[in-house]
Amino acid sequence: MTQSLQGPQREKRAAVINDLSGFGRCSITVTLPILSVMGVHTACVPTAVLSTHTGNFTGYSFRDLTQDMRAFLTHWQKEQLQFDALMSGYLGSFEQIEIVQEYFRAFGREDNLIFVDPVMGDDGSLYALYTQDMARGMRALCAHADVIVPNLTESCILLGETYHEGVQSEQYLFSLCRGLKALGARQVVITGASTQEGRIGAACLDDSGFYMRSAKWVPASYCGTGDVFASVLLGALMQDRKLPDAVQLAADYTASCVQHSVLAHVPAREGVDFECDLWTLGKQA
Repeated sequence: MTQSLQGPQREKRAAVINDLSGFGRCSITVTLPILSVMGVHTACVPTAVLSTHTGNFTGYSFRDLTQDMRAFLTHWQKEQLQFDALMSGYLGSFEQIEIVQEYFRAFGREDNLIFVDPVMGDDGSLYALYTQDMARGMRALCAHADVIVPNLTESCILLGETYHEGVQSEQYLFSLCRGLKALGARQVVITGASTQEGRIGAACLDDSGFYMRSAKWVPASYCGTGDVFASVLLGALMQDRKLPDAVQLAADYTASCVQHSVLAHVPAREGVDFECDLWTLGKQA
């Protein structure tokens, strides 16, 4: 009997547009290793370089790279690069939001994935440097996306809705998902959503319907958990997992990392210890 040999599958490639903090686990320093261990060749467009992230630190250095973003775009177009996914995270100005739209127009295709994490705020408020004009720009950016992953605060900002903290009803979360999907994305995932005490996860809406996915809530707050969730979600989708399974993997992994961080007494400002279980993502690839 002749046995046919199959070569390795073509590697998947993603472009990640986000800031780079030298210390503190967040943004690119989280997304790059997670996508890499999940088998994704990851290219990065740094929007800014900081000595540390901005939470619980003062006196950090900051270098804006807006003009470099356009230089990256021009060079990549010249090299005729192609990507299976494009992911955007925190964007520090209205101009950067516009530039990211240029990336989406330049590299978006019918068969690739545009993934937007509309990082704007938390706990019911916009981040200090964010303006209402930038929030409107982010709404326009979401219209270009296939997948958007706002947290509950960002969902309310995008829709002009009132933020309600604590446990929410499924009806309320469904109405938010439906409003967000109307912006143009095919798949909506609202993070930090909960319909019962002791559980935290995400409310999801796609063409198959509305559903919740959750993990055990760990009473601790660490920088970078949103980046961990979004990165695992994108990596799982690029492994051709269905959205419900991808969201559950992201929820479980994030919760596990927070639990480990608490047990290891990791200082909050150092960010969530996602490296502890990183090998498990590679094992599941």
